[in-house]
Amino acid sequence: MNLQDKTVLVLGMGETGLSMIKWLTRQGAIVRVADSRAVPPNLDAIQRVIPISQIFTGKFVAKIFSRIDLIAVSPGITLAEPLMQDAVKRGVSVVGDIELFAQAIRRLGRSESKILGITGSNGKTTVTAMVGAMAKKAGCDAEVAGNIGPAALDALMRREDSGKFPQVWVLELSSFQLETTRSLSPDAATVLNLCEDHLDRYVGMPDYVAAKKRIFLSEVNGTQVLNRDDPMVRAMAVPGRKQITFGLGEPVSENDFGLLHEGGDTWLVQGRTRLMRTSELNLIGQHNVVNALAALGLCRAIELPFGSLLQALREFKGLPHRVEKVATFGGVTFYDDSKGTNVGATVAALNGMTQRVVLIAGGDGKGQDFTPLKHSVVERVRAVVLIGRDAKKIEAALAGCIIPVHQAKTMEEAVQKSFMLAEQGDVVLMSPACASLDMFRNYAHRAEVFVAAVRDLAARIPAKIVQGPCQ
Repeated sequence: MNLQDKTVLVLGMGETGLSMIKWLTRQGAIVRVADSRAVPPNLDAIQRVIPISQIFTGKFVAKIFSRIDLIAVSPGITLAEPLMQDAVKRGVSVVGDIELFAQAIRRLGRSESKILGITGSNGKTTVTAMVGAMAKKAGCDAEVAGNIGPAALDALMRREDSGKFPQVWVLELSSFQLETTRSLSPDAATVLNLCEDHLDRYVGMPDYVAAKKRIFLSEVNGTQVLNRDDPMVRAMAVPGRKQITFGLGEPVSENDFGLLHEGGDTWLVQGRTRLMRTSELNLIGQHNVVNALAALGLCRAIELPFGSLLQALREFKGLPHRVEKVATFGGVTFYDDSKGTNVGATVAALNGMTQRVVLIAGGDGKGQDFTPLKHSVVERVRAVVLIGRDAKKIEAALAGCIIPVHQAKTMEEAVQKSFMLAEQGDVVLMSPACASLDMFRNYAHRAEVFVAAVRDLAARIPAKIVQGPCQ
């Protein structure tokens, strides 16, 4: 698409919106930008790029959408926005940052760069970081970008300016980004898993699944890396395309990845070939074993060497706010899983624990059904402490579990109650199964408040029984 002198409306002024503004300006487009927030982020930076007369804040109005050739929408803005839909009816196309990235890659003729695409309800940031580390360990110049940050277009502009394009692009892709993507042609792509999420934005689960499936939209025969334990993911297999599967059972074929139990050991395997023991991973939980298998599938799809990949897995220590140990004191260990923003993530975190758990959960449930929590709560949880907007909904979903459920008005109160409910050897796990914006700026802020509350509590416990970073 030739953007020279085209009038493009960018919706959203976050990191992705700013990256699109910079990219479109670089392509010679006439850029107009709007954000429904009265005081959006990056306003000063945007005013340095485009005229103030082309910047609109506050409620969207019709004049913003008039006389435009293209809409470039940020992931946080729903495609159901009525004024955007009116523009679409007039023949205006809608793209997102990943579509602009994909078109640019084609136009620049950078076909020698491999592209690995990663999506799923849970684990996609971890797998993206893992694959990036593995590719770099294998000696590749790998660029990790997308939903994980930096924005894909920011990374592309930096590479274009340097004149050195990567050998491998490792892209984390959200369902919101995939909605507006049609030209991306990954050499290998995965949908890690699917569970209810973002149902405040989608009509229902089929709508959400369809957005995720768009990662396989390309007509180019890239490899599909599929979770064979997830029926909805397994159903995405495209006849005639190469597939590599992963799962917790033994592999189905010699190309597939899985686990082999032998004696007292559990091995990561491809086919019948033992690769490494699960005990060599520096990560907690079966879900991270699955993440490692998916990462291996992606890397092997582009023929990166096993030796380097396995060494990178041994060295990978995970990411912040994903079942991250905070401290141990009074015989109780505290874990921060603030990134557990849906039920599936919290179930995975609970199932990865070997001790009894006091669970701190709650927040903005995004329209989810919380009943899938019940089984793991009954199996692994001593007590539940709920916070946030949808605390009552979670309590109702857990009715009949015969597990004590308590309410707290603040994170500080939740931490104190959890410590009192825990017994020697227990874990306090903050894994909300919800978004954070009802009480916090974002999931990282929620984690900061949790860690501060743990630190404050630790300061009131005798020093000789405090261990970990909260000393």
